[in-house]
Amino acid sequence: MDLLSIIGWGGSALVVVSLLQTRILRLRVLNLIGCVILVGFNLAIPVWPMVGMNAVLAVINLVHMWRLLRHRHDDLEYAVLEVNSGDAYLTHVLTAHQKDISKFNPGFTSATSPYAFLVQRGERTVGVVLAHDAGSGRAQIDLDYVLPEYRDFTPGEFVYRRSDVFTDHGFHQVLAPPRMNASDGYLKNLGFHPEGNHLVLDLPD
Repeated sequence: MDLLSIIGWGGSALVVVSLLQTRILRLRVLNLIGCVILVGFNLAIPVWPMVGMNAVLAVINLVHMWRLLRHRHDDLEYAVLEVNSGDAYLTHVLTAHQKDISKFNPGFTSATSPYAFLVQRGERTVGVVLAHDAGSGRAQIDLDYVLPEYRDFTPGEFVYRRSDVFTDHGFHQVLAPPRMNASDGYLKNLGFHPEGNHLVLDLPD
């Protein structure tokens, strides 16, 4: 097999692999790379209809990536809804994603989490944050879960950035559990600081 054929097959394989991704941003990136490779491959053959199709698909991917990244930290794009810990829809979301939640949060149970927040993007639920009262005005995060499609983003940040989410319940600090320390870059960007085994967010008065 010559080098040109290898490049063509490689581009086609990337396009196929991209369609198997659950994470939206990763899908767009891989599909874009595959389309760019196929534009070059079809130019070299040349097969002009395929050049045109892959060029258009590349532009479509770029537009979608721009939209996704532009609203990544946009308060107007996401909403935080506080729900009862026994809410039927919350229970459905947790049950539907139980296997994935357990993978990253072994031993997790929502039974001790009276404070529950759904992160919405439009009509779609993209994340769940659960917490309980750790005493002394501190809210302990039990779960900060993002649905697989949005795992390249950090929708949980909108819960922490809206201080009233916790201060309305009398909390002045938020504690992240030790297992979240691996994602401390994300948390530190939101204002969390190390305190013992936890990362702590001080809430404004």
